[in-house]
Amino acid sequence: MANREEDWRSSAESSVLLEAVSHWREAPEEWFRGSYNRLPETVRVNPLNSQMEWVESWLNEISSKPLKWFPGPGSAWELPFDRGGAEGEVRAVLNALHDTGRLTRQEAVSMLPVLALDPKPGEVILDMCASPGSKTTQICEHLGNSGVVIANEVISGRVNTLVSNVQRHASRTTLVVHHDGRHLPKVPEIGFDRVLVDVPCTGSGTTRKNPDVWAKWLPSSGRSLHVLQSDLLARAIRVTKPGGRIVYATCSLDPVENEAVVAGAIARGGVSVVSGHELLGGVPTSPGLTEWPALDEEGRPSDDIAIPDRMRGPSDRSLSAALGDCVRVWNDSMGGGGFFLSVLEKSPEPQDPESHPARVGDVSKNKPDPEEFPKPISKEWTEKLEAVWGGVPSSMWVRGKSLLWSTEEAISIWESERSRRGGRVRVPGGRWYPLKVIHLGLIAARIRKGELERVVSRAAPLLFDEIDGAFIDVKGPLLDRILLNEEVRPEESGSAFAGIRGSRVLVDSGGTCLPVWIGGRVTPMVNEAEMRVLRAMRDLPIVLEDG
Repeated sequence: MANREEDWRSSAESSVLLEAVSHWREAPEEWFRGSYNRLPETVRVNPLNSQMEWVESWLNEISSKPLKWFPGPGSAWELPFDRGGAEGEVRAVLNALHDTGRLTRQEAVSMLPVLALDPKPGEVILDMCASPGSKTTQICEHLGNSGVVIANEVISGRVNTLVSNVQRHASRTTLVVHHDGRHLPKVPEIGFDRVLVDVPCTGSGTTRKNPDVWAKWLPSSGRSLHVLQSDLLARAIRVTKPGGRIVYATCSLDPVENEAVVAGAIARGGVSVVSGHELLGGVPTSPGLTEWPALDEEGRPSDDIAIPDRMRGPSDRSLSAALGDCVRVWNDSMGGGGFFLSVLEKSPEPQDPESHPARVGDVSKNKPDPEEFPKPISKEWTEKLEAVWGGVPSSMWVRGKSLLWSTEEAISIWESERSRRGGRVRVPGGRWYPLKVIHLGLIAARIRKGELERVVSRAAPLLFDEIDGAFIDVKGPLLDRILLNEEVRPEESGSAFAGIRGSRVLVDSGGTCLPVWIGGRVTPMVNEAEMRVLRAMRDLPIVLEDG
């Protein structure tokens, strides 16, 4: 490892990126000193989980420090070791807390765009380039359990990662879709309350976690992404409702990917820049650049570089002033990664022809969604849940072998009419089309042969306040024995399990929920990560991970 560290440092000292940074800021050597060592492990604690207080106490016990500039909801922490540096029992519990959604590993600087976006409960939010999903889940925490965040990803493999992460987090407000962000349908028709557009970029601010950037980064890399980034921002603005907020973000330091993209959006009209510095109180920010040179492939200024004017610094003074309200976070100031973000506000007056229902013409055929898309539960399923659970939570859906729990806002989107092709085609409600929906909300229960099989462990604590029929009160010691994989027979519980067979959720006086299968013995129906966390919470022996 030592030899590899030396190779990285040698590559960094002779890199084109270091030369480029010397033309973007003063004291590039200070930036370099803060851009080399590995990042500390940082996490965000999920406030939607009922065990948040215990998670925070555990972080405090292992000498973690809260990030003072993080206002919540929830909390954010820096752990006392580098990323991936946890060992032994700490490593086992940390991995289990992440895998069960109680906390999310996330680079500190990556938390800033959602803080600037400032989502509110009940709003409909778009995360345009969402995978792997750390910002999506952070938006969910702002929404609570009302509203919707439509999390979009264009690359199929990354969609799977996104779905895994939102399922891990167990929020009801997610709706995962699969589109090219440049052509994302405007659903809901009025537009989104807020849009986060964290675009693909060269990652020149990520040298502390991606050391290969030192050897690979070239000025032409940013220029090759500029048009895509501009197109994504343009579409984000177009699908935002009048008066709504857009946050454009990259983990790049290159002004061609940052200020130049924002300048183009402002020049096209309909949006203005809001000072991001005031929205990130306590974060050491720097203003956006108002001028920058064209760089050759050695990272040096050159008048011979043939690049479009839109990639150069603006000549308009008012535009330059607006760029100063953009936010740069340099690695050395933050003690982490480098980042850029710009907060834009859309004009309160409609600018988009798609916003005008008067353009709507023909009514489309009443074509149903594909079978694999989520659908609201039927009357038959409502009756089944009433019989088994003793109640039906609002906004329940069915997809394949799963019952999903979402929000009223998701139902409103599904029920609403919308238009396509610039308003020329009307799409009736009662469907997701033209959205390509991959996942919705929280998986609440599993279905087997058309019948309710079991409550899913992540949903159990949330369902506890909604239904009665699935839960059985038990004593803590009995729960401990099951968590330790001891053989527990139903008759040992006295009358609690009398006449019961099948899936139930055990609950003790402290509120711990454990889904089990009651047969000849009582068997826990949760994965090893959940077992590990529950053991840690109850001071039971923890089985360490292999390796």
